[in-house]
Amino acid sequence: MAKLYFKFGAMGCSKTAQALITKFNYEERNMKVLLMKPAVDVRDGASVIRSRIGLSQDAVAVKEQEDLYRLYEEKYSDRDVIIVDECQFLTPEQVDQLADIVIDKNIPVLCFGLSTDFTTHLFPGSKRLFEVAESISEIKSVCDCGAKATVNARLDDNGKIVTVGSQVLLGGNDRYVPMCRRCWLKKRAEQT
Repeated sequence: MAKLYFKFGAMGCSKTAQALITKFNYEERNMKVLLMKPAVDVRDGASVIRSRIGLSQDAVAVKEQEDLYRLYEEKYSDRDVIIVDECQFLTPEQVDQLADIVIDKNIPVLCFGLSTDFTTHLFPGSKRLFEVAESISEIKSVCDCGAKATVNARLDDNGKIVTVGSQVLLGGNDRYVPMCRRCWLKKRAEQT
């Protein structure tokens, strides 16, 4: 029986690399994979998924208003599995559409992404995945102190932690650092 999977973690925990490795594993068994990402993620190109370790693949970029159930039925119904990178940027409605694909079509859907933003609040797509996914697993990341990283600290151009602003600001190591909550709170306090 197919499931909706949510695999989440802080920045730098290898979510994208694991998504691409998972794609390879399915394809090695002659299964067709639909690899998707939200269109808002244009860091590596409109339709490219790239991991920090250098793995990359073309993907279907989906717009915020796009109906993923209809997209699957009309263009990709021959696919055996769906893998979504940066799933935190999906809308709650799109998460529900993926969940419906799992149930109606018996197709596994694996979603990889962040759970929370730089203010430690859930992304809407991630919140909905926590509510409806049949399998939820954390991919661990490490803070500079060695503790488990749980915060995606956003940095300004001077390396100071930012705590206000738009929930979506694309960036990599130049803009975000995985931190444990203790270090994040300590660094924030030192800045005031």
